[in-house]
Amino acid sequence: MLATLVDTPFHRPGWVWEEKYDGIRLIARKSGRRVDLLTRNDKDRTGDFPDVAAAVAALPAPTLVLDGEVVVFDAGGVSRFQLLQRRAVGASAPVYVAFDCLHARGRDLLREPLTTRRGVLEAEVKEGPVLRIARRLADDGLEAFAEARRRGLEGVIGKDPGARYQAGERSSAWCKVKVRAEEEFVIGGFTAPRGARQHLGALLVGAFDGDGLRYAGKVGTGFTEATLADLHRQLSRRRRTQPPFVDPPRERDLVWVEPELVAQLGFTERTGDGKLRHPTYLGLRQDKAARDVRWSGPRGEAPATPRSAGAVRPGSGPATRRRAARPAPPRRSRRRAPGP
Repeated sequence: MLATLVDTPFHRPGWVWEEKYDGIRLIARKSGRRVDLLTRNDKDRTGDFPDVAAAVAALPAPTLVLDGEVVVFDAGGVSRFQLLQRRAVGASAPVYVAFDCLHARGRDLLREPLTTRRGVLEAEVKEGPVLRIARRLADDGLEAFAEARRRGLEGVIGKDPGARYQAGERSSAWCKVKVRAEEEFVIGGFTAPRGARQHLGALLVGAFDGDGLRYAGKVGTGFTEATLADLHRQLSRRRRTQPPFVDPPRERDLVWVEPELVAQLGFTERTGDGKLRHPTYLGLRQDKAARDVRWSGPRGEAPATPRSAGAVRPGSGPATRRRAARPAPPRRSRRRAPGP
């Protein structure tokens, strides 16, 4: 179940308000002592977070399916995606924050209201160094947002307590309001390095508006030598001759790539045409499919998708053509989430 992004904080009587975490969304499926940690697009991340898998395996319920995020907290107790990506020396260990329970002890909870699912979650998950339950904020949505802003949280999520869990669907029963300006963007190309920098200069990023990938700008800060080398290695395998953007920047010597990798960026604001101001690279999102990254800037009129003979429709290059028959968005963990 995916939350709908809204622009401004609001209050809705009866709704509950939770802290929005800045990590990797994972479904935790437990059957006996076996635990699988799966992203929304069914990538298995169990081996990446063995302590989380072990902590879930130790829970008493013989069967359990949780929805939550793996995060790393900074010294102030605020989750930071870049800490999770880089696993900096001295940073705290990854923690799994569970915010929903979809199945427990042979009982399917998808059709139960959130109040029931939260009650089961609190009964089955014992908090500790590696497991936590999502923190509830003030009952008033505006006060919850003000609290999030004071603490420097990523944002808040408002939830309808009577809503069922809509697996794999974006729902207005969950609404998120961001405090920090961070979003995911699809990488569509890069520039050549200049000066002492190696591998690449800046990433060219955008988001999908309908079937077209709209250009949102380029980001050239926030990299380490290791991340530059890794990005160059991954992007070089995805080169293509035509721009994936429907409105590509008019610059020379740009390298285009298949729009498959998703980067998380921080930025100060967006301009009137949706371009990013002062963006900073935070890391790659392996839990997000490129087609799920939707344009959230000013709407206006979306540029037309190129139809020339030499143009390649976004997402239709050699690496992605085999998926063309599948409807968008890509398959998620919907079928695997309800039960162990």
